[in-house]
Parts: sequence; C-alpha cells; structure tokens
Amino acid sequence: MTWPGRTRIKICGLTRESDVQAAIAAGVDAVGFVLYDRSPRYVSAPRARALARLLPPLITPVLLFVNEDPKQVAEISASIPGAVVQFHGDETPQQCLLGTGLGVRPYWRAARIPMGPQEPAFDLVKYASDYSGAQAILLDAHSDGYGGAGRTFDWSLLPPNVNAHLVLSGGLNAANVTEGIALLRPRGLSLAVDVSSGVEISGPGNQGLKDPIKINQFVAAVHGADRQLAE
Repeated sequence: MTWPGRTRIKICGLTRESDVQAAIAAGVDAVGFVLYDRSPRYVSAPRARALARLLPPLITPVLLFVNEDPKQVAEISASIPGAVVQFHGDETPQQCLLGTGLGVRPYWRAARIPMGPQEPAFDLVKYASDYSGAQAILLDAHSDGYGGAGRTFDWSLLPPNVNAHLVLSGGLNAANVTEGIALLRPRGLSLAVDVSSGVEISGPGNQGLKDPIKINQFVAAVHGADRQLAE
C-alpha cells in the first residue's frame, strides 16, 4: 500500500497571525484551529475565521471540534471557505455526517490510540471501516483528555494495512518525525503528519505560541524523510 507521493504537513493549534504567516512561509499544506474551549490552544469561531482569511489558496484550514453540537459545527465550518472538519471527541459516524452539512465538507476522524502494548487493543482497521466517510483517520495518543498531550504512542503496534488516508499526530517533532514517516507511510493509502506542541516556544505558558525556527526544522525533517524513502 506504499504511496509514492510526498508526506503532507499540518501545523495545528495556531492562535496568532504571526504563526499562521510562519506556517505559510514554511510551505505547509494545512493549518489547524482548535475550537474546543477546554484547550489551551482554543480560539473562538470569529478568531478562527480571521486567521483563516490569511491563508492563500491550496493551504487548507482544519477546524478541530470535540463533542460539539453538529449543527454548530456545520454553521461554523460553513463560514470558513475550504474548511475541513476534524472530529476529536466521541462523535459517531452519523454525528460526523451532520456536522459536515450532510457531507458538504470533508472531515477527519481522530482515533485515540493506546500508548503501549499493556493497554487495551485498538482495532484501527474496524475504526477506519466504521468511519469510511472520513477523508482521513488521524492517529493520536490516547489520554484522559481529548488529545495526545504531546505524547507519542507505539507506532509499531499499528496494523500493516489500513484502508484509509492516515494523519500521524501526537508528540511529533523534528527529531522523531523521520521514524514516524518510515513506519507509517506503507500502512495506509497515504500519509500526512500533524504537529502542535513540537513546534512551540519552549517553556511554561507558551502553549499555542509557535516557534518559526521549529516549524522550519520540522518541515525540513519531513522533506528529508521523503527523500530517504525515495532513494
């Protein structure tokens, strides 16, 4: 199932204009805005609209929701041109369909993967089948909250063949993304990577504040991984 194309890149949890501009300058494919008010990276719907207006064509805004009313999801996403919806809570396939305006907008479905072999098994093949209407399945580490909390899971435990486009997330940074791409790229229809805390300014209180140097290092690492796999 190896996909010959390049690995797509999403920077998530953007809260400032300068960070959106840094992501654009680095050449990413998508940027994410978190519309979950318990997240330290939360932005309101009007703020997400303002930030999304900075995006040029062919860079996709991705709107992250957690257990939001599907009607509210549909209304907010309809107000942002070209938006993709990312469901990161306990949403059923039917709720995902309603939240996308009955399929008007594409959506990604987050799968919360156990972090190690001692955790209960997760059937990713069945999950991808259950959410066959999703444009992609996003792989994030399971945590008590809704999000990977900047931690990785054991990538080697994933099944070898998944009939879905995959987005690898959770604890990625410039140092480990090469390994993640090498392990995951052959397992799905295609592979993208999604980074948030791994490109943020170091230190407490800086969640949501991106470091343009780290963004560029991450993008360079992804491109380097693709070149290695192409050799």
